[in-house]
Amino acid sequence: MNPANSGAAARVYEQLLARVGEANPRPRIEPVRRLAELAGSPQLSYPVIQIAGTNGKTSTSRAIESLLRAHGLRTGLFTSPHLVDFTERFQIDGAPIDGEALASAWEELRLPLEVVDAELEAAGQGPITFFEALAVLAFAAFADAPVEVAVIEVGMGGEWDATNIADARVAVFTPIDLDHTAILGPDIETIARTKAGIVKPGSAIVSAEQDPAALAELEAAAERTGSPLAVQGRDFRLTEDRVAVGGRQVEVVGLTGRPYDPAFVPLFGRHQAENVTLAVAAVEAFFGAERPLPEEVLDEGLGQLTSPGRLQLIGADPVIYVDAAHNPHGAEALVRAVTESFGFEELGLVVGVLEEKDAHGLLRALAPIAHRVTITRVDSPRSTDIAELREIAEDAIPDTPVEVAESLPEALDEARAWAVRAEGRAVLVVGSVLLAGEAIAHARAEEWGIA
Repeated sequence: MNPANSGAAARVYEQLLARVGEANPRPRIEPVRRLAELAGSPQLSYPVIQIAGTNGKTSTSRAIESLLRAHGLRTGLFTSPHLVDFTERFQIDGAPIDGEALASAWEELRLPLEVVDAELEAAGQGPITFFEALAVLAFAAFADAPVEVAVIEVGMGGEWDATNIADARVAVFTPIDLDHTAILGPDIETIARTKAGIVKPGSAIVSAEQDPAALAELEAAAERTGSPLAVQGRDFRLTEDRVAVGGRQVEVVGLTGRPYDPAFVPLFGRHQAENVTLAVAAVEAFFGAERPLPEEVLDEGLGQLTSPGRLQLIGADPVIYVDAAHNPHGAEALVRAVTESFGFEELGLVVGVLEEKDAHGLLRALAPIAHRVTITRVDSPRSTDIAELREIAEDAIPDTPVEVAESLPEALDEARAWAVRAEGRAVLVVGSVLLAGEAIAHARAEEWGIA
């Protein structure tokens, strides 16, 4: 039985869902520290590399984990959200955690959760949320494994994110842009200040190229904590990035200034080459940055890399890809990747967007690759109304046919029927991580034989 689908893991997920959802974080950290303290402070059991930013966090986290594993370390990887199986969020040595192991860690948290929930109620505050409990569960599960290093993706923001109870040995920042503005702030400067909260005294900071306002906040955090800051394009860089069969061939100059030999990355898009470059520097910083990584570690770590939900092929007849891009910045990177890596005559988009997202900006960014659009619902109460989304699509992608389907299976049936009517057509499902997960699950259920 696949442990990712075990009843034990499903029961944990069901109990977590009874708590306030991860789309509604609370700007607090002390209750999470208290919960972790009662659970034995598992986040102190191993060194942590923590990743914050707007886009590319999961791909960068996966690349860091893969390089560490290729180096011979036993790894833990915490990312959110999951695409299909809940246990995807907790990876140990590159595989989803065993359901029984996850249930055991959850059982150990039961009493600490009761205590903290009661304390919060007495103080007039809401109980521990879904994501607060989830983060401590991840730290506890990794301590139980045990792992030798944990790669932890921030949920939202940084300073008060539940993952920030850890003291990161390396604080990694992917590009910072506008997202979750109602929660994180109205401009890049404010958002970056919140994300920079993961930097602690003793951290090494490794950052992608940033908007000047974001970089200024990272520099301020470095000065405040006495932490060294390495920035992509200045202290390390991607020197060569070429399209190759099934991915890209990259050449990177790391923190030592020494160029690595060309390496193959089985992912599409220059943004993934940039993510990989950031990951290489982060792992160098973890080990000390005085010497480069062994070439065989780079080749193995990058060669085995996967990034589910990022231009993932789920069907071949007709060709269907899914991508979890859900904001304009991510959509722009996706458009560049599709344009550079594929030669489709026509591309039909299947799009669903959550209501808190910038649907108009997302669709406008996707316009250059859209030959038709099928609007559908995301399987979530937060899904944008399809009539509203159709109007947005017609405005953002003018002179392009826009269809409507009540559900993703209906949308896929309609889009696939269009794709098989002419040579050179393909379908891309995009707009939401949840929608990407739905599409992958549907492809598996229909036995398309790829996802």
